[in-house]
Amino acid sequence: MNNSLFLSDEVSAALLTGSPVVALESTLITHGFPYPANVETALAMEAAIRAEGAVPATIAVLNGQIKVGLSLQEIELLAGLGQRGVRKCSRRDISIVVGLRQHGATTVAGTMIIAHQAGIRVFATGGIGGVHRGHPQDISADLIELGRTPITVVCAGAKSILDLPLTLEVLETQGVPILGFGTDTLPSFYSRSSGLPIDQRVNTAQEAAAIIAARDALGLGHGILVAAPVPEADALPVDEAETAIAEATRQADAAGISGKDVTPFVLAKVLELTGGRSQTANIAALVNNAHIGAQIALALSQ
Repeated sequence: MNNSLFLSDEVSAALLTGSPVVALESTLITHGFPYPANVETALAMEAAIRAEGAVPATIAVLNGQIKVGLSLQEIELLAGLGQRGVRKCSRRDISIVVGLRQHGATTVAGTMIIAHQAGIRVFATGGIGGVHRGHPQDISADLIELGRTPITVVCAGAKSILDLPLTLEVLETQGVPILGFGTDTLPSFYSRSSGLPIDQRVNTAQEAAAIIAARDALGLGHGILVAAPVPEADALPVDEAETAIAEATRQADAAGISGKDVTPFVLAKVLELTGGRSQTANIAALVNNAHIGAQIALALSQ
């Protein structure tokens, strides 16, 4: 394990005894939701993991220290600082925030790297990054990280504001298997299905764990994506979600927004256009994925 990581007592004890641990990102706290929904969602995900018999490990960088397992006070601190006080941390940013003793909130890629260094095998999130619509050269670092870091990421697919077919193409190129948890198609983040095929359906955490164990035994260094549909009661109809996304993307292009600013702008517009229902779906997916991630971590530990 990397000596520069600061593990909470609970996470450290769980890893020493081989108990199940699930990593959680911190950008949803700083960049994902407004206060108090950000804190409530982070705590709901931790509670979901505990309910399944596993230990949550929310990851962030505070004053240059990489923290694996945050206290309530640290989660509240991040929530209060928000986007202006905390750098969004992907692979390229980790050394910057550590070297300059800054605060950093980990993205999917950033969380994968730190979780792997800590010895955590499963990570639950909402939606991964991907290829941006209309900008095929704009590829999220999440996809590249999945190709080279052996972490299992439980998500509701890629964020549906992205180009999902192109995102699947990049994942294929990176050698990342996509397992549908109780589904034969890629979930569409806010909606239950994109209609796009995935590599393998798994119906239980034990089936997912068997594939993860085989990957490790074979010494293959790639991540595995476990894609779980948002719970039906909170899902947005595909047509409604797509109409909002198309309009939000149009507005982003018209305003000349590019790069890392596209996703937060489009997500905020979709929230506005759906009357808040996109956030309800997002939170439901996050909590559901935390439950599934803990089930898989438990199956792996056994």
